[in-house]
Amino acid sequence: MTQTIAPATYKSPLHEMTQTTPTCLWNDSASIQELTYSIEHGAVGATCNPVIVLGVLKKEMSLWKDRIRSLIDERSTATEDQISWQLVREISVKAASLLRPVFEAHRGKNGRLSIQTDPRLFRDSKAIVEQAEEFNRLAPNMIVKIPATRAGIPAVEEATYRGISINATVSFTLPQCIAVAEAVERGLKRREQEGKDITAMGPVCTIMVGRLDDWLKVVVEKENIAIGAYNEKGLSVEEFDAFGPSRRTLRQFIAACHDLDALVRDFMVPNPDVA
Repeated sequence: MTQTIAPATYKSPLHEMTQTTPTCLWNDSASIQELTYSIEHGAVGATCNPVIVLGVLKKEMSLWKDRIRSLIDERSTATEDQISWQLVREISVKAASLLRPVFEAHRGKNGRLSIQTDPRLFRDSKAIVEQAEEFNRLAPNMIVKIPATRAGIPAVEEATYRGISINATVSFTLPQCIAVAEAVERGLKRREQEGKDITAMGPVCTIMVGRLDDWLKVVVEKENIAIGAYNEKGLSVEEFDAFGPSRRTLRQFIAACHDLDALVRDFMVPNPDVA
């Protein structure tokens, strides 16, 4: 008698994708509810930044309002910006803890929480590296986002040399990807030359294809010209900061920092004109 093998069962099309294809699913949110669902369906990573934290707080304010008030009370001299970034840290740490079993199972290659450095630092390599080091210490499975800007590229190399797994963000073009890869390679080689371990590091370069396509549509319609995004010599490192999608994305990220500050401000200095 031929034995019938029951077909594999999956929780969702998303779960089937993660179990039957080489695709690694990273959740573009640090919401505990969303990330828990994603991990159950095969996710191996997640991301956090001021945009995401703002969204999490708006959706899950009942879970966070007491903590915001306690932070304001505990840190009597803190600015709204300092409270905002503490919320980024704490939401990131909670998400990282959910991913810890995945991190251990994959020996550091997956299971990381990608935390973004302050986008307002995009012109300051030293400040980016200093914040990357601090964020890297928040949990063993952190990966730190660094923008692929003129100052970000040397920061990628230095952070990698210091043993930080980086995730290049604000990255849209082949020239940026190559610059990031070369910076990572230099950082890894420097570590190896000093006998430092690199086996558990997992650097990543995120290519923000959707944002690039949005920009290309605008340019093509407006000027009917081609962009050198897919040509390895299409942009120099010095031109990264002036590239349209980079400017647009940095503006959005920086605006989110101010929006997050405004949310905290409503707790710190309630509007007397609002009932």
